[in-house]
Amino acid sequence: MITAILLTLATLSLLCSCLSHFKSSINTNSHCHFISTSKLQGGLFCVNFEGVIFIKISEMGVNSNRVEDLPYHETTIRIPTEAMPPLEIHSVCLPPKQTTLQKLKHRLGEIFFPDNPLHRFKNQTWFTKLLLGLQFFFPIFQWGPEYNVKLLKSDIISGLTIASLAIPQGISYAKLASLPPIVGLYSSFVPPLIYSVLGSSRHLAVGPVSIASLVMGSMLSEAVSSTEEPILYLKLAFTATCFAGLFQASLGLLRLGFIIDFLSKATLIGFMAGASVIVILQQLKGLLGIVHFTTKMQFLSVMSSIFNHRGEWSWQTIVMGFIFLVFLFTTRHISKTKPKLFWVAAAAPLTSVIISTVLVFFLSSKNPHISVIGHLPKGLNPPSSNMLYFNGPFLALAIKTGIITGILSLTEGVAVGRTFAALKNYQVDGNKEMMAIGLMNICGSCSSCYVTTGSFSRSAVNYNAGAKTVVSNIIMAAAVLVTLLFLMPLFYYTPNVILAAIIITAVSGLIDYQAAYRLWKVDKLDFLACMCSFFGVLFISVPLGLAIAVGVSIFKILLHVTRPNTMVLGNIPRTQTFQSLNRYREALRIPSFLILAIEAPIYFANTTYLQERILRWVREEEERIKASNESTLKCIILDMTAVTAIDTSGTDMMFELRKMLDKRSLQLVLANPVGTVMEKLQQSKTLESFGLNGVYLTVGEAVADISSAWKAQP
Repeated sequence: MITAILLTLATLSLLCSCLSHFKSSINTNSHCHFISTSKLQGGLFCVNFEGVIFIKISEMGVNSNRVEDLPYHETTIRIPTEAMPPLEIHSVCLPPKQTTLQKLKHRLGEIFFPDNPLHRFKNQTWFTKLLLGLQFFFPIFQWGPEYNVKLLKSDIISGLTIASLAIPQGISYAKLASLPPIVGLYSSFVPPLIYSVLGSSRHLAVGPVSIASLVMGSMLSEAVSSTEEPILYLKLAFTATCFAGLFQASLGLLRLGFIIDFLSKATLIGFMAGASVIVILQQLKGLLGIVHFTTKMQFLSVMSSIFNHRGEWSWQTIVMGFIFLVFLFTTRHISKTKPKLFWVAAAAPLTSVIISTVLVFFLSSKNPHISVIGHLPKGLNPPSSNMLYFNGPFLALAIKTGIITGILSLTEGVAVGRTFAALKNYQVDGNKEMMAIGLMNICGSCSSCYVTTGSFSRSAVNYNAGAKTVVSNIIMAAAVLVTLLFLMPLFYYTPNVILAAIIITAVSGLIDYQAAYRLWKVDKLDFLACMCSFFGVLFISVPLGLAIAVGVSIFKILLHVTRPNTMVLGNIPRTQTFQSLNRYREALRIPSFLILAIEAPIYFANTTYLQERILRWVREEEERIKASNESTLKCIILDMTAVTAIDTSGTDMMFELRKMLDKRSLQLVLANPVGTVMEKLQQSKTLESFGLNGVYLTVGEAVADISSAWKAQP
């Protein structure tokens, strides 16, 4: 008790001394913004940028040496002061001066060489540079010297596993592209060998894929019939593959991979779902045993063709197709629920082909109603460079088909490679992948192959089978080679219904309704792009559906650029942090200030909108102040933290906005502009109109300095 009385008397004495010294009134409504703290006779005092002392007196035991050891009672008293030193105001500096050539070099480097691929060549001998160059262009020189028998065992197992999946899928996907089945096997032999030398992914399994096959088949079939003009159709397919490879390799060589980023994830989800539905409907021809079927890829055309040819339905084909569909879906479900049994789904397609072929062989004399593949030629890939079509009325079609299929296959290949690289914690070079995929398609077009890339299903099997390097692709190609040389006659009695069942099972996994639901929950514009892509592919055509989806994605980008987000900021009490008033309920407005944040670069496309929106914020703030009878609005602070760039239209807008607000006796201040923005404002002379007190490092410093300037005025 005596201790408490003594402390109370000491406290009252200290307070009286402070009050007489500073001659200020007590302000109980101000908020403490902590800048610095110091110990004061067993207590603490802190100073805010408004010049207010906050004293905290702690009640402790007499013999205590440590404040934190004993309980204490804390009292906070606010004492305004003018004698304390003001908050330090930092000057905003311009970036270091650079010549135009230096700026251009830096900008091009950021665009085309963000990973700085040549950094390994610095300060190296010529021999080391030669070795690094070989490793850079041919990754096989990087992992080849360290290859051993243990790695080979793993790659042999995984290579044979994916070969059991690649052989039936190659035949099936070639049929999907309206190409001879043997072309699918050719495409599973040469491209994997080329990728194994040039590719940087250890787990990517190369070969034909469903989406590229579907797009190529649908686009070429619109102009040329694969049954009436098979040679011309084959020429256009090889030519489209060549142009796809040239496009892909040029993207990698010129480091223009960001172009494929215009195919957003939302667009691809809708596109693949729509294309999968079309593929499944197209396979009803083989599943029902229909002989005459439409070549169009629209939903209505396919459905009308199915019901108009009901007389061609074969119950024997339907029964066999249904049985093997159940078998394939069951094995896939087992592999999904029990990842260790991945080989069940991997071996199911080849098992289905073998069993169905044997059944049809023994029943062919009794049941001729099940159609079969027929004769397939034996031997290696014949050259097809003489079949490339570079002159004629269908050249534009081949180029267009090549570019579209090239973009789709490149997107899938790079995405699949990066997915499995992330699981094993290694890096896949996107530009190297583009060049590798492009070169293997160029070489493939000259060796009777059509568009190939990394397949997600085969890569997943390759990964789960324990593949260590791209040697698994070499093993797979060797297995396909043995098939081409010796086993082709065995596929004579393979029923087409099995190929249809394999395709349906494979592409049904591309319908990701859960991803579409997530898009709806997260971003409605992304969901709109997804649905436009889905229904465009389903009811119009595959290429037009894709074009519509890309258009919606670009519209979304333009919408974000032309209508950037702006918000009003407030101060979070007891901090110097300023955040959105709508987002943080505890954030408070600063009297006489309107603090706005712009969350986008300022370009010609959004300057008019930003000017109108800022003036609207000012008008609404003045109306709110008038209604609530608060302090008059004097200053507008623009938080430029998120403004990463500005052009000449933006600097002109800033100058005009400053003049318009000056006429209304309102001060415009910029807070935390980035270096490039400061440089543009300074070069355009706009910065001169803001004066010395027009640009601050932070919003807190701007509020503190401007508030103190107002208090200093008479």
